[in-house]
Amino acid sequence: MKKILYLECNSGISGDMTVGALLDLGADKEVLEKALDSLNLTGYHLHFGRTKKCGLDAYDFDVHLETEHEHSHEHDHEHDHGHDHNHEHEHSHEHEHSHEYDHSHENHQPHEHRNIGDIYRIIDRLAADERVKAMARRMFDIVAEAEAKAHGIPLEEVHFHEVGAIDSIIDIISVAVCVDNLGVDEIIVSPLAEGFGSVRCQHGVIPVPVPATANIASAYSLKLRLTDNEGEMVTPTGAAIAAALKTEDRLPSSCQILKTGMGAGKKEFKQANVLRAMILSEEKDSAENEMWVLESNIDDSSGEALGLAMESLLDAGAADVWYTPIFMKKNRPAYMLSVICKKSQIESMEEILFIQTTTIGIRRCAVNRTVLPREKRTVMTQWGEAEVKVCKYKDREFYYPEYESVKVLCRKSGLDYQTIYRNLQREE
Repeated sequence: MKKILYLECNSGISGDMTVGALLDLGADKEVLEKALDSLNLTGYHLHFGRTKKCGLDAYDFDVHLETEHEHSHEHDHEHDHGHDHNHEHEHSHEHEHSHEYDHSHENHQPHEHRNIGDIYRIIDRLAADERVKAMARRMFDIVAEAEAKAHGIPLEEVHFHEVGAIDSIIDIISVAVCVDNLGVDEIIVSPLAEGFGSVRCQHGVIPVPVPATANIASAYSLKLRLTDNEGEMVTPTGAAIAAALKTEDRLPSSCQILKTGMGAGKKEFKQANVLRAMILSEEKDSAENEMWVLESNIDDSSGEALGLAMESLLDAGAADVWYTPIFMKKNRPAYMLSVICKKSQIESMEEILFIQTTTIGIRRCAVNRTVLPREKRTVMTQWGEAEVKVCKYKDREFYYPEYESVKVLCRKSGLDYQTIYRNLQREE
C-alpha cells in the first residue's frame, strides 16, 4: 500500500499548525525533542498541548521564547503583527514579528539577525539523516528566494529576523523531522485558503497575501483560494512548507483514511482555524494503472522527424507511442501523435515532443488501464535461447514470444517467423 500525507489547508497554513498536525497524526514527540536538543539552541522551551477550535479538538504546538520580551509565537500563524491574543488554553502572551526580512543592520529587532549561511550551520548540527537536513534547507531556501525577490536584493544579502528567529527555526526543522518520522510515500497539498486586507510590518502596511507568500505561490504553482476572512492565513513559512513538501497536485480517485490529525492556529476565524492532515492509503497497483495520454496533431513534420520522435519517446520510457492518419484544416493530411506515459514522465515527454517535432501544443488526459500480470521466461531451443512473455488471466496463461528473440532465431535457422513463433509457444 502507498502511504500518502494529505494537508488540507482550508484555514491556511503556518509552521506551528503543520507541526501540531503532524504530531497529532502520530509523529514521535520524543524523536522530535531529541532532534531539537541536538541543535544546541537556547532561549526557548516547547509547549505541547490540546486546545479547542470551533469546538474541535486540536493539537497545539508552541515555542515559548525565554527573553525579556517573552512574546508568544502568536504566529498569526507565525506572527501577530503587534496584536495581543488570548489562547483558548491557559497561556497568553504578546508576539510581534516584523514580517519582513532585514537586509540592513540598522534596525534592532528582538531576534538575532541571521543570513542563510547561519541557518545552514544550525541545520548541520541536527542529529538526523541527510534527507531531513535537505528538507529543512529546502524550506529555508524557498523563503529566502522569495524575500530576495520581494526586496530586490541578492540572496546572500537577506538577513532573517523572523524566519531566522529561534521559534521559526524550530518550526521548520520540526516539520522536516516529523514528516520523515511518519514515513510517507507522497505528500499532497490542497489549495491554500488566504484572507484579504493588509498587515502591518516593520516598514509599514503591506497587502495580503504578503509579497513573500505571493512569490512562493507563483514560483511553485501553489493554488491560492481567496476567502472573506480579513487578515493573513498563509505565512511565508507555511507557503514554503507546502512548496517544499508537495509531490502531487491531486488526490487519488479512491483511497482509505488511516488517521487524521488537527494542528491548531492561533487566530480566530468563523471557521475552525486548524490545519487538518490525513494519512491515506492507496493500493500501489491502482496508482500504477493510472496513465496519461498525450496527443498532438502535426501536419508539417517529415516522416524522418516523426520516426526519431517515436524512438526518443520510447527510449525515455513511454509505455506506447503511435501515429494516426488524420485530416486537418484545409484538408491537409497529417498525423495525430499519441503517447501513453506515467504522470511523473509528462514533463520529459512533452520536452521531447516540443524539441523533436514541430508541434506547438499538446493535449493530455488521465486514463486508467487494466494490465495482466506478466513475467519473462527464458526457453532453450535447438537454435538457442529465447525470451517468452507469460501473461496470466484468472486460471489461464498466455505465451507471447518476444519479437527480438524470434528474429534472431529466424536468422540462425533460416526458418520463417511463424514457424519459430509456434515452436517457442510449444516449448512452454
